[in-house]
Amino acid sequence: MKRTALLNRHLSALVASLGHLDEIIVADAGLPVPDGVTVIDLAVSPGVPRLRDVLNALRSELTIEQAIWAAEASDTVSGVMEAEVELWRAQGSARVTTLQISHEDFKQRSAGARAVIRTGEVTPYANLLLVSGVTF
Repeated sequence: MKRTALLNRHLSALVASLGHLDEIIVADAGLPVPDGVTVIDLAVSPGVPRLRDVLNALRSELTIEQAIWAAEASDTVSGVMEAEVELWRAQGSARVTTLQISHEDFKQRSAGARAVIRTGEVTPYANLLLVSGVTF
């Protein structure tokens, strides 16, 4: 059995398959997913699992270099996103940059994502696009 926090086999396989600059999205329950984009659906019920729970598990194995979210996100949601980025920086992704784009641009960009990880999050605009980094 794995020793890290990321136990889900589909998430582990996704992380292992990512190359530099590949993009994944950790999404709320309502983000539309374009045809052809893999969905890893973790949603059980409203709020389960939370976006933060999934990000915490991913952080145990994934290195990122950029985090992107919607400019329409509330100050509270933006604060959560910034706090998550700071945790990533503290755990080895020191040069993580952030970017806010319109929700419409976010949805269009999702068409190029390797996967969308659907959570039970029901907070508006609680979607985070992660750009894979390198460990060296």
